[in-house]
Amino acid sequence: MSRLALVDCNNFFCSCERVFDPSLIGVPVVVLSNNDGCIISRSEEAKALGIPMGAPWHEQKEVIRKHGVRVFSSNYTLYGDMSARVMSILRDEVGVMEVYSIDEAFLELEEDFGLEEARKLRSKVLRWTGIPVCIGIGETKMLAKLANRHAKKNRERTGGVFEIRKGEGAEKLMAEVGCEALWGVGKNLARRLAGLGINTALDFKRAEPRQIRKSLGVVGERMLREMNGTRCLELEEMPPDRKGVMASRSFGAPVEALEELEEALANHVARASEKVRRFGLWATRVDVFLQTNRFRKGEPQYCPGAGVDLDEPVQATANLMGIAGKLLQRIYRVGYRYKKVGVMLGGLVNESCLQPALEFGGIRKEPRVDIDRIVDRINRRLGDRKNPVITRGSMGVSKIKMKGEGSGEAVKARGWRMKSGMRSRAYTTNWSQLAQAG
Repeated sequence: MSRLALVDCNNFFCSCERVFDPSLIGVPVVVLSNNDGCIISRSEEAKALGIPMGAPWHEQKEVIRKHGVRVFSSNYTLYGDMSARVMSILRDEVGVMEVYSIDEAFLELEEDFGLEEARKLRSKVLRWTGIPVCIGIGETKMLAKLANRHAKKNRERTGGVFEIRKGEGAEKLMAEVGCEALWGVGKNLARRLAGLGINTALDFKRAEPRQIRKSLGVVGERMLREMNGTRCLELEEMPPDRKGVMASRSFGAPVEALEELEEALANHVARASEKVRRFGLWATRVDVFLQTNRFRKGEPQYCPGAGVDLDEPVQATANLMGIAGKLLQRIYRVGYRYKKVGVMLGGLVNESCLQPALEFGGIRKEPRVDIDRIVDRINRRLGDRKNPVITRGSMGVSKIKMKGEGSGEAVKARGWRMKSGMRSRAYTTNWSQLAQAG
């Protein structure tokens, strides 16, 4: 039976920041979530300081200041591009591969692919991209995940590569791992297992299949069989077609004016429609929603939504903006401080299954010049999806002039734009932000 390997990038977002700023090596680094809210990535040095994952940034400011922790706003354009580079290297090494997340991939290994080959692959990724990875090898996805965890937590001993094999060694390792650390289990499921007297990975491996199926259903039984070396979760080489694409971001400051909400929504529609076109899909439904901040006590709350099924599939940005704008006007109410606006393009159909619309005189013909695709190509080449070089007027500008400023030099950021004052440059996707030597 062939084996699987899980390749996982170490502290991925922090590692991406270090690739282009060597002064960060050996220094505690954290990366924040959207709007600089919570800590979503920590370097090993930051973990050693006791900074928790998911902790609100403002609660850790004293520790960060005291120990000189470097803080960055999330830079998903950079992280996405670095992820694509890592995945490209992995894809060249194996025949079958599943990209599981932005920093993880499962590989189908040939029989002669051993630990030495895994170490060479790890070195190649580090040499070509600057991103450190750990590799876990096992007969199933769950065992490969468990092996990867061991490789990562015992890096000095394993060299970042570990294969879990049948026998006493594997059972000893499992006896030291709690059920909550198993892939797909988590805290809630671990509590249910504890009620059955199952507390470790080894307990789970030795559990009675009928008992697990009765308590956790067919999903739990599959996990049990995976732990015993029977593959139940196959690799997905081609991700399934998307059912919907959502674009939404929390605002950097509360927004009340319809004009600003329309501008924010136009930006979200532009991003969502570009993604739909990139995957060769068309939308047959559009939904728009608004949200106030439910954590602000004493403020009136209002979280409406509206949607419409389209007569024919659409992927053109201008058409989708018009539809979304009308939905927003339908649900907008004066007197609320909005935290978020978003759009969902749903009912996606593949281009190959597209049904042309009929008009008097025959089938409606598409325009000869596809402006959207031309704009997409230019933005991919000269900018990026988060900072396109070509935008529509309804999307506004990144900054607006303040009234009363004679020189026009002072500018004020739109309140709906995210807080990201500590974001690094788009080193790999924007010509004007390339790293400079010397």
